[in-house]
Amino acid sequence: MSSPSDRKEQKSWFTVLAISLGITLSLGSLGFLGYVQKTFKAYYISSSAMEPTLKINDRILANQFAYQSQQPKRGDLILFLPTETLKQQNFHEVFTKRVIGLPREKIAIARGKVYINDRPLEENYIAEPPQYEYGPVAIPVNSYFVLGDNRNNSYDSHYWGFVPQENLVGRVSRIYWPPIA
Repeated sequence: MSSPSDRKEQKSWFTVLAISLGITLSLGSLGFLGYVQKTFKAYYISSSAMEPTLKINDRILANQFAYQSQQPKRGDLILFLPTETLKQQNFHEVFTKRVIGLPREKIAIARGKVYINDRPLEENYIAEPPQYEYGPVAIPVNSYFVLGDNRNNSYDSHYWGFVPQENLVGRVSRIYWPPIA
């Protein structure tokens, strides 16, 4: 049998362990929350340009560090600052579009399809096929051609040109509101 002093010593050891564990977990949680806060930023979708993928009033999270160590890939949903052309038209808010063309590729839009280097792009995410013609045009180095998924109702690269690499803000990570069932 243990003596009362042994039980008291065990109880104080357990209390110290519990407090230490609580402090460690709290500091770890704060560090994780700080990381999340610096890495991800919330945005609001205010137009129908990305329907059916993103709808008006959707709230999204963007990974702001996604393109610091890698380049955007075709199909990525990106956020970017307005280009010089857009700034001249008095646009100041971040845009959300889909990367379609990559640097040094040739892009054309004809007969309801997008062509990359003369090959049709398969797109199962668009609202309807584009009802306009564009190109062919070569995409400059360090630039991207972006389109909205609502091709016929999107103010995008086929109007105002390419997105320079330095304008990229991040990649859409997820829709957080409304919750998806």
